[in-house]
Amino acid sequence: MGKVYLVGGGPGDPELITLKGVRAIREADVILYDRLINNELLNHARPGADLIYCGKLPDYHTMKQETINKFLIKHAASGKVVTRLKGGDPFVFGRGGEEAQALAKNGIPFEVVPGITSGIAAPAYAGIPVTHREYGSTFAFVTGHRKEGEDEELKWESLAKGIDTLAIYMGVKNLPYIQERLLSHGKSPKTPVALVQWGTTGEQRTVTGTLNTIAEEALRHEVTNPTLIVVGEVVRLREKIAWFEKLGSDQRDGLVAETAGVY
Repeated sequence: MGKVYLVGGGPGDPELITLKGVRAIREADVILYDRLINNELLNHARPGADLIYCGKLPDYHTMKQETINKFLIKHAASGKVVTRLKGGDPFVFGRGGEEAQALAKNGIPFEVVPGITSGIAAPAYAGIPVTHREYGSTFAFVTGHRKEGEDEELKWESLAKGIDTLAIYMGVKNLPYIQERLLSHGKSPKTPVALVQWGTTGEQRTVTGTLNTIAEEALRHEVTNPTLIVVGEVVRLREKIAWFEKLGSDQRDGLVAETAGVY
């Protein structure tokens, strides 16, 4: 019997993976990796390791989740060390919980290696602390996907009235709907909002507005996925403490590229 590592590869900057995550890549006989991991991380794989792409695009899955689960089980059952490499953290909108369930059900040994999720890292690189004593003490991760037929009113009311800062994943496509739900449940139209596209990478850019204007700003600036939506008063701090984008494109690219050889 082999073993599976469910590894969070971080939000894009290859230096933001953990040392344990790098070790799991180095030890693997088989690596199943997603679209949003930085391909520089695959340079840590040992020669001869089998690299299997499982990337998923919005509305199009290169490999179905059931197939991924079967691959993990099959390779580990044959005695191989398998690393499932995901962007961000495997248990934050990464379906790592489903994979862990499948492995447990089939008696496959596994470990979970947490990763830095984009809900914290992308705002940090954009100069936005997700909590701050003067601006917000409550924080929530939210999926921007809509589930057909689900009654979401209670959820949106709680998010609008009970949480200071929202980090919304995969929400650009549904931004007008998100905007309308928060406004209709009492969130102030003047609430600052930031859209952080390709956070922590050399391609990062941030578009800001208010809850009342952000859908229009997203269209005007042609914002697409992958983008993290931050809603809350903490966004105001970006004006003073934004750091990464102020480095300039050459410096940003260099900072991210330098990390490829760190380990």
